[in-house]
Amino acid sequence: MSIWRWADGFDSVPAEARIELGEGDTPVVRSRRLGASVGLNNLYFKLESCNPTGSYKDRFAFCAISHMVARGQRLCVATSSGNTGSALAAYCAAAGIQCNVAVLETTPLGKLQQMQAYGANLCRVRDFGMNPEVTVQVFESLQRLGERPNTVFQVSAFRFSPLGMSGVRTLSFELAEQIPQPIDRVFVPAGGGGLAVAVAEGFQHLIKRECLSRSPRVECVQPNGNNTIAGALRAGAEGAMDVLCSTQISGLQVATVVDGHNTIRACRATGGTGHLVSDELIWESQRRLAREEGIFCEPAGATATAGVLQAVGEGLIDRDAVVVALVTGIGFKDSGSLATMVQDCKCPVIEVSELEEQAGT
Repeated sequence: MSIWRWADGFDSVPAEARIELGEGDTPVVRSRRLGASVGLNNLYFKLESCNPTGSYKDRFAFCAISHMVARGQRLCVATSSGNTGSALAAYCAAAGIQCNVAVLETTPLGKLQQMQAYGANLCRVRDFGMNPEVTVQVFESLQRLGERPNTVFQVSAFRFSPLGMSGVRTLSFELAEQIPQPIDRVFVPAGGGGLAVAVAEGFQHLIKRECLSRSPRVECVQPNGNNTIAGALRAGAEGAMDVLCSTQISGLQVATVVDGHNTIRACRATGGTGHLVSDELIWESQRRLAREEGIFCEPAGATATAGVLQAVGEGLIDRDAVVVALVTGIGFKDSGSLATMVQDCKCPVIEVSELEEQAGT
């Protein structure tokens, strides 16, 4: 089924301008072991890693690039820590649009190569994403480029690209369709915060259409080293704040507010709060998802699950609550974290005569 069946729920375009690569309709799977291990009876995972380029960012890119096609725009300039760039590069390739991306210096090699495979032109900017002053300068420079004729500055944030980000609401539409009982909480990882805003807006749209009676609590999860939003949300503050980013979690290294203020308002309106988790818990959650659930994701994709595990430990979730953790990106996105996860594993070269002994133990 085409994602455009939800067109009345986001900023749509005429049928002849629509670009799609099979995005959306990602599976929801019920936890078999991880939930039970912490006393949760109804934990689900939404596998956004099954999108065409391996992350939820395809829900942004299909809509953003379709709007460019509709307007005859031929150059996309963008910023990315990896997944946004990969998604934009893929949809630009499908549309015949040039894609130029400024990426973080720390962007994993796998993400760089994926963007380049689609034909994107890349440059890495020193301290971008980690230092708020440099990050602001990058955004200002690319915004100026985006003002040129036939050019658009694309970032997966409502502040800069509201048309494209409206497409991310489809994630909530699918969750309401896929899980039969009312959802109590949806845990969402946050870098700039746009994903949480889109998820909250999606549920509000369904309420207005009388398809839902209430919204799940949208819970914002961030690494301790990128506390732009979650701490303020938890503390009852009104606004997000810039930070000097120190997390090593690729994809969540966003030192500036971006959509942070809106994220606080949107999550709080649903009854949700903020959760700060350590990089170590994120890496452990990545490992547990693979070994206990068969779910292969990058660290950023395990961050929502880390938030669930921490919230359970803090006594914030009832054991019978219906809880969804978004798994936002596939494991191949970050080969460095994958190497760390399997560093103690062995793969010896053996003689055929040794096979039965090795394989039978």
